[in-house]
Amino acid sequence: MKLVDEVAGGRAVVLPAWRRRTRGESRWPVTITVIAAVVLQGLLPQRLGLQPTFLLPVLEIGLFVGLLVANPVRFERRSTIVRAGSIVLVFLVTLANAWSALRLVLEIVDSRFLGTPVQLLTVGATIWATNVIAFALWYWEFDRGGPVHRALGKAQFPDLMFPQMASPELAPRDWSTRFVDYLYMSFTNAAAFSPTDVMPLARWAKLTMLLQSAVSLALAALVIARAINILK
Repeated sequence: MKLVDEVAGGRAVVLPAWRRRTRGESRWPVTITVIAAVVLQGLLPQRLGLQPTFLLPVLEIGLFVGLLVANPVRFERRSTIVRAGSIVLVFLVTLANAWSALRLVLEIVDSRFLGTPVQLLTVGATIWATNVIAFALWYWEFDRGGPVHRALGKAQFPDLMFPQMASPELAPRDWSTRFVDYLYMSFTNAAAFSPTDVMPLARWAKLTMLLQSAVSLALAALVIARAINILK
């Protein structure tokens, strides 16, 4: 692994952990999470999904299988086609969930949701959880150029400042962000409606976190308010 960087005069400077070349991260955490997102979308009522309801799941599964074949174990292969396919997959997951969220909001606003409070909260929680996964995938895909670029230590500046970057003494020398870190960050941003321990530095990261917080807040407020209204 690349631990030092040669500079002018032959002087060796130790690189921060996040800029060192590391082994590509395992695919399995991302694989399990994407499967969970597809399953969650399949559990939603059909009226909340894009029509025909089978189209997006088929596209998602097809892209997912192709990406799994391209990088079956670790994210180590640099390929424009593979990266484009990965971004399209994340976009499809996001599109399906955004449509479901919009349909649910319209039903709530127009008082057309006829289910029980438990059903409403279950549907709302399913969309909220899928939203957390979708944004986690976006953060993971774009932070410092994506998983392959992070493993190669290509980025000069971080897009997201994790605690281990600010305090390298708290992490091993070969530490690098993994998908679980982005999933945790997405969850805390959606739950607290603001950054917690991970600070956005790049403008795209700030705007993405802003959008996620706004969507999460609106969805939670409307679902909870409607559920209370039904109980009355």
